[in-house]
Amino acid sequence: MYKIAVIPGDGTGPEVVNEGLKVLDAVSRKANFKYDTKMFDYGGERYRKTGVTLPDSALEEFKKFDAIYLGAVGDPEVKPGILEKGLLLKLRFGLQQYINLRPVKLYPGVWTPVRDKGPEDIDFVVVRENNEGLYVGEGEFKDKGTENEIALQISRNTRKGVERCIRFAFEYTKKRNKRKKLTLCGKTNVLTYAWDLWERTFYEVAKEYKEIQTDYTHVDATCMWMIKNPEWFDVIVTDNMFGDIITDLGAMIQGGMGIAAGGNLNPEGVSMFEPIGGSAPKYTGKNVINPLAAICALEMLLEHIGEEKAASMIERSVIRVTSEKLKSLSAGKMGCTTQEVGDLVAEFL
Repeated sequence: MYKIAVIPGDGTGPEVVNEGLKVLDAVSRKANFKYDTKMFDYGGERYRKTGVTLPDSALEEFKKFDAIYLGAVGDPEVKPGILEKGLLLKLRFGLQQYINLRPVKLYPGVWTPVRDKGPEDIDFVVVRENNEGLYVGEGEFKDKGTENEIALQISRNTRKGVERCIRFAFEYTKKRNKRKKLTLCGKTNVLTYAWDLWERTFYEVAKEYKEIQTDYTHVDATCMWMIKNPEWFDVIVTDNMFGDIITDLGAMIQGGMGIAAGGNLNPEGVSMFEPIGGSAPKYTGKNVINPLAAICALEMLLEHIGEEKAASMIERSVIRVTSEKLKSLSAGKMGCTTQEVGDLVAEFL
């Protein structure tokens, strides 16, 4: 019996989560496992009513679950940054979800803006450090509001934080068992302190994984090669900021935000899985948003908790839907409604 916490969130989040839960119900019966869900109303509406994004008590409650399934965060009536920092980052940092895992995989039938590339070329994973770097929010102003103003933003990287991320990446590359190649993405020629630590740690840990091929690329070069030769990559490991950037590029080359999913992992604790596209408020309630990213996030959740058979069933079903049924992944252009897409994934399991 798995305990799954569900945060539908804002905008179209509840709509796509509903389709994910529909698929979860269907696949649980076919793969013969049981689960229990508990809904949490954290998000923009609750914040506007109470002024609270996420109480500290919630973090302790979430630790009792096997996983968290998140829909979306973002409300146009709430100042940008409040929900992102007070809910998303608080969950990631408070639950020590120090890995952000982002598969970049092009499915059959899905259009990519990268010319002459197909599913056989675009299939890699980005392992992003999720608890350190620029996102810790450290810094200060000097002489604010004057012509001599200085703004300092600090990227904090610890040996412990860097090493646990790199070790996870090596283990993941080994388990993935495809090209067995791990690429470190950084900026060693300019960011000499943080990336000296990352590079030293990377090659020290690499000595323990003789079977894994390693290489290094600057982040700007990584962006170029992701477009020109995405087939070069198997697993990429990088810091919080660079990971944030290259994974959005990855989402585009795999077909867009309608298919991109991610996991915020604490390998020793509770992890959270979500679609990447955000709350998309302009499509709320119209039954036109693409739920496949949320369904793929559910697939990642099930694989993470050990239900690999169920996860594989969902992926095969999603591939049938993209290759046989959808005209596009874009909202309002799919040729199907949100609910119909969920029905098709459940039907094809």
